[in-house]
Amino acid sequence: MGDWLYLIIGIAVLGILTLAGLLTSGRRRPKPPTAGTDVLAPPPTEAEVETPVEAPVQVPEQPAAPALEKPEGTRSRLVRLRERLARSQGGLGRGLLALLSRDKLDEDTWESIEDTLLTADIGVAPTQQLVEHLRTRMRVEGGESPDARTVLREELVALVDPTMDRRLRITGEDGRPGIVLVVGVNGAGKTTTVGKIARILVAEDKSVVLGAADTFRAAAVDQLATWAERVGVEVVRGPEGSDPASVAFEAVKEGIDRGVDTVIVDTAGRLQNKAGLMDELGKVKRVIEKQAPVTEVLLVLDATTGQNGMIQARVFSEIVDVTGIVLTKLDGSAKGGIVVAVQRELGVPVKLVGLGEGADDLAPFDASAFVDALLG
Repeated sequence: MGDWLYLIIGIAVLGILTLAGLLTSGRRRPKPPTAGTDVLAPPPTEAEVETPVEAPVQVPEQPAAPALEKPEGTRSRLVRLRERLARSQGGLGRGLLALLSRDKLDEDTWESIEDTLLTADIGVAPTQQLVEHLRTRMRVEGGESPDARTVLREELVALVDPTMDRRLRITGEDGRPGIVLVVGVNGAGKTTTVGKIARILVAEDKSVVLGAADTFRAAAVDQLATWAERVGVEVVRGPEGSDPASVAFEAVKEGIDRGVDTVIVDTAGRLQNKAGLMDELGKVKRVIEKQAPVTEVLLVLDATTGQNGMIQARVFSEIVDVTGIVLTKLDGSAKGGIVVAVQRELGVPVKLVGLGEGADDLAPFDASAFVDALLG
């Protein structure tokens, strides 16, 4: 009986210890997730959170408008160009002075004077007239010891004719703009001259529209557009090969609509077909004058071409009513006599001269200043 009692007590104690161990083990082991339960990952730390960086937006830069140039005034042009003319033409004047200053003016001397004048492209008739006047004055005034320089200057000025009206007709009537038609052969500097005249007018605070009617040369149209952009004037242009008269018409119309002072029209200068050129320029002039009269027709001549320039002058004078001459590249020729020759040939004045490739190397022609430059 006693043994059985001890056995029962031992079994009971063992059971209590086993139950206590099971309870302790259950509290330490985490409960596995049941089906259908979402397991959430721990939230990221602050260091792990990335803020998206937007790429910088590239804003295209707008090209800056080209700065407008300020053309040189007429007075300073004349001073500078007179110096250049003296350098290029001084040989003619010095040669004549040396001959006239000889102690004895015999026939050989007068023949040398005549040859010098003819070499300078003055022309036969003007040369004979000048020599005759010089002979008379030197003989009549011989007893008074005439100053050869004074006599030569006075006779040359008279030959160049300071009485000719050299003003540019750049103003129209009845509120309409002045219309300047510029003609000449390709290569004489015609398109460049149009741009340079625009600079002269802008320097005088005139408003200008350019017409690019030399439509058969794309380079001429682009060149004129560049000149216009440099001084802030408008250029009217058409497609390459378009009707020149149509472009001229639109340029004049634009000038009237905008109320500008002057419209300058560049034209084609192809001499291969005289009849075609005559028809073309005639049509341009007729179409323009449906809106406003042409106030000036300027013929551009290259002073270095000599007698070829005279032939060109005759051709254009037959086609259009030339009212003035522009002589370009006068600094590249020692033959300044073309001024006299072309005036005598056409009966119209030289109004502008160019003595260089600079944008402001074009100035109004002045007879006295020209002769002074010849004499140095």
